[in-house]
Amino acid sequence: MGGLRKVAAPFVVPGPSGIAIRSRLKHLTVEDEKVLLLVGDHLGALASRDLKVRCTAGPDHDIEQWAYRKRVLTEESSSRWAGSITKATHDQWALARRGQLAHIRSLEAGICTIAHRLSLSIGEKGVKGTPGGYRSREEWFAKSRRLHVLEDRLQVARADWQAGVVYVVRGGKRLLNTRHHLEAAGLSEAEWRRRWQAERRFLQADGESGKRYGNETIRVTPDGEVSLRLPAPLAHLANAPRGRYVLTTQVSFAHRSEQWTDRVVANQAVAYRIHMDAVRGRWYLTASWTVPQTQTVPLATAREGGLVGVDTNADHLADWRLDAQGNPIGRPRRFGYDLTGSVGHRDAQVRHALIRLVRWAKRHGLAIAIEDLDFTADKTREKHGRRKKFRRLISGLPVSRLRARLVSMAAELGIPVIAVDPAYTSRWGAQHWQKPLTGNNRRATRHDAAAVAIGRRALGHPIRRRTAPPRTHQSDGCGHRTVQAGPVAPGREGNRPRIPGPRTRSVPPGRGANAVDQNAQHRSGRSAEHGFWQQDSLPLSPQERWLMQVECAAGHEPEDAAVASPRSPRAAPSRAGSGRPSA
Repeated sequence: MGGLRKVAAPFVVPGPSGIAIRSRLKHLTVEDEKVLLLVGDHLGALASRDLKVRCTAGPDHDIEQWAYRKRVLTEESSSRWAGSITKATHDQWALARRGQLAHIRSLEAGICTIAHRLSLSIGEKGVKGTPGGYRSREEWFAKSRRLHVLEDRLQVARADWQAGVVYVVRGGKRLLNTRHHLEAAGLSEAEWRRRWQAERRFLQADGESGKRYGNETIRVTPDGEVSLRLPAPLAHLANAPRGRYVLTTQVSFAHRSEQWTDRVVANQAVAYRIHMDAVRGRWYLTASWTVPQTQTVPLATAREGGLVGVDTNADHLADWRLDAQGNPIGRPRRFGYDLTGSVGHRDAQVRHALIRLVRWAKRHGLAIAIEDLDFTADKTREKHGRRKKFRRLISGLPVSRLRARLVSMAAELGIPVIAVDPAYTSRWGAQHWQKPLTGNNRRATRHDAAAVAIGRRALGHPIRRRTAPPRTHQSDGCGHRTVQAGPVAPGREGNRPRIPGPRTRSVPPGRGANAVDQNAQHRSGRSAEHGFWQQDSLPLSPQERWLMQVECAAGHEPEDAAVASPRSPRAAPSRAGSGRPSA
């Protein structure tokens, strides 16, 4: 037990802090698309220039430098456009810093694993939880070279971290590298250029509470009219007063339209982003706003009516309903999804499975218990080595997206979500629950048993079906397994109380009255075995044997006093008063 890690306590997951909805901008004219392209390219160039300045400043950047950057951008755009650009730049730089730190931690973990395995002999097996040595000399040599490579990378990454140097590509590093492999990607240079420019455009504006319709830069009226404030160099393209351009199309949101309308009418802040899908040639508008953090349901309240334990797998969600005492109810359920194909297809599959899950939980009024999975440390090639199939499996699990979507959907329906530590749930579930839950008409899988283990951990119950006795009672080496009465305990020799039950229902009355009377039992060494006489265990002396012979010759029966031992105080008077001659 000492090798097991400590299991964290379950907790109720807080609801989402923001909402985002999207709609398509249909029936745009040529003039509308031209204005959107010009504004997006102009602001994108300003954002790239500002990002370079921010990365050059490093961690020494302060609020005065931020204000200076905003003044420079205001001259070529507007005050609100400049505020949106500087804020997006700062968020992008902070994200790059967090990714750089995660990269350093990954390199340190890989170096530690390789160094440990190189220190072992070739072919040596590892203990539980610790990898063993490499299989061959060739693998040992290759890993020794990789160790030096990782150490060099770690040294460079640490130097960049201390100096505050980050590497950020507006548009994405993957799309940038695709430029050198156009044939493999199936793209022409013109198609790649169209995608690259679409990713680098900047058309987003933060909302302002108290302003008209919640946003002065990109404004959307309750009727769906979309207009934007043009930057200073492009003010001549305006078709409305005060340097604004109104699109000919009207937008409507199919999802959460009532919530969006309430915010717009109340002049509450709503942020907008206009972007183009270069593959389909379509324009989209995304509206987002923050919501106050809802008060989460107490953990004890979420456990009252039972819950649904959910085990996340590569192709399905294994679910089982449990009552408040941790007992499985009914049959297990499975919500499958297919993670092959495009990103949109995978996202739709996950969303469809979660919709069925939350509707089932809502129908029965149950909370949802799910594992707090994080495979960040398990995706490294150094930890699993040749297990490429397993690495691809855990890399393909939609852990973060599934968790975010589940929390969002459950919050809308008022369903509490309980997150539990995923340690040993699959192993202990299969050990303690798979066989008992398997019957003639139902075969419980390992994933179903893991769902039961997850649910019991969320309810605060141990995964084992029985509680182990204390350590001192698990072996006779530390004493008897059951608690016995001590030698001074009052009533320890009394009769045991008769408790009616299945085993004593046919016992006649008074049968166990003398259960504790050892002399009334037919046992060896007790008076009930030989009637009223019992031979003395002490041997007779020569004088006693001679006296018995004389009495037998005279025709007298031997007295009890003569048979008694001469050491007894009752034997002496009998012999002295008999009047018989002594030896």
